[in-house]
Amino acid sequence: MDYYNLSVFEFVTEELGSQGTICAGGRYDGLIAQIGGKSAPAVGWALGVERILDLLKSQNLLPPAPSPDVYMVVPNASAATAAARACQLLRQAGANVQMHAGTADGQGSMKSQFKRADGSGASWAVILGDEELAAGQVAVKHLRGEIGGQSMVALDELSAWWQRTKA
Repeated sequence: MDYYNLSVFEFVTEELGSQGTICAGGRYDGLIAQIGGKSAPAVGWALGVERILDLLKSQNLLPPAPSPDVYMVVPNASAATAAARACQLLRQAGANVQMHAGTADGQGSMKSQFKRADGSGASWAVILGDEELAAGQVAVKHLRGEIGGQSMVALDELSAWWQRTKA
């Protein structure tokens, strides 16, 4: 703090314990000269975005995370291109779509992907299995409410399916 001069400020909250500084800064006119540069008037500050989010969370002021409308279940990497196309078609039709990015070992088991789909709050899962894709289709499964069941939709008809579904 030796480089500060004149005005120095710090906004602190007691809500976050030892990590309570939210924003701090001040004038440091001599700092550039101290590190070998030409003397120049200067001011600087730092804002802890994560700390602001923690503070908002502690006071229940964060809005809930939005749930996707559709969760893509992609059983293997060979379906990635079709999954990207399906995401694009649905997003163009106004759907909020989420797809698990996978790991170095692949997308994860179908069971784990359905757990993630359920945990995401999505209303629908779109399943891109090998047999479905070979037929130019995807399986759509309703995850919430009374509809239940699973049906087949042509990949190229996903936009129209979404328009009918959300109506």
